Amino acid sequence: MAIAKAERLMNLALCLLGTRRPLTKRELRGSIEAYLQADAANDEAFNRMFERDKDDLRELGLVIETVEGIDGEIGYLARRDSNRLPPITLDAEEAAALGLAAKVWQQARLAGAASGALQKLRAAGMPVAEDPYDTPGHGALEPRIPVHESAFEPLMLACRDRRPVVFDYRKANAARPEQRQVEPWTLECWRGHWYLAGWDRERAAERVFRLSRITSRVRLRSGSFTAEVPDHVTVRETVETWAGETATGTARIRLRSGHGYPLRAKALSTRAAGDGWDELEIPYGHGLDAWLVEFGPDVVVLAPDELRADVVDRLRAVAKD
Repeated sequence: MAIAKAERLMNLALCLLGTRRPLTKRELRGSIEAYLQADAANDEAFNRMFERDKDDLRELGLVIETVEGIDGEIGYLARRDSNRLPPITLDAEEAAALGLAAKVWQQARLAGAASGALQKLRAAGMPVAEDPYDTPGHGALEPRIPVHESAFEPLMLACRDRRPVVFDYRKANAARPEQRQVEPWTLECWRGHWYLAGWDRERAAERVFRLSRITSRVRLRSGSFTAEVPDHVTVRETVETWAGETATGTARIRLRSGHGYPLRAKALSTRAAGDGWDELEIPYGHGLDAWLVEFGPDVVVLAPDELRADVVDRLRAVAKD
């Protein structure tokens, strides 16, 4: 329904912008497919739809004039000179930021849109750099946000349109996936992995889902959200806490020498333990067990006991596969 309304509003805006004279409601009704498909005998329903659409376009910033014709019939017109955007100007820093953003997204599903946006800006005379850091001394580093999960695009659209979704999700320590009904809030990238934050309807609580663990097609559902959507800062903090960014304690691990550099970068202390192993003290927060499992046999948890048990459970679940 949201897509149908957006298409109807777009068609109405194009009609109002594309005419040189005011168009009556009767003429607009006969020119827009969505209005033609409405009940032809129900003038009241059409009038309500048209008035809502006209108000929505005005809220979006379209200037619509109401003109009374010679015969007294009311017409509508959106003059191009009244709805023309002011010239776009970018300074060097803003242009570099746009170029960098497009570079970051080049591996994602948004790569085509990012490239097209840059082309349009350059065509308008904007000094947008293709690669603002393609200079000596900067070429070795290349920012990227990889998006390989097929769930990314439908979830991104669901977050944008505030549409509930249903998908099968397999937790790291679970043998089988479970169906989840979620009101999606936002997508966040953390340590190279994408996470969805939202409201789990069955559990009546906020949850964070790692996209790589979604095992089915994401299916959109009708209806509105039942829970209030928090602001972006709060959601990002939720993702970071859930994924292990916010530490609530410390853990001791043994790490094979020459391995686990991301863990070493987070270490509060490191000492040689002999036999090709080092002992590290690292921050311990929610999600650390899932991260440690990724290092396989190169990591052994010494303390606390609950972290060691969680890691063992996850490894057993993987071994069952």
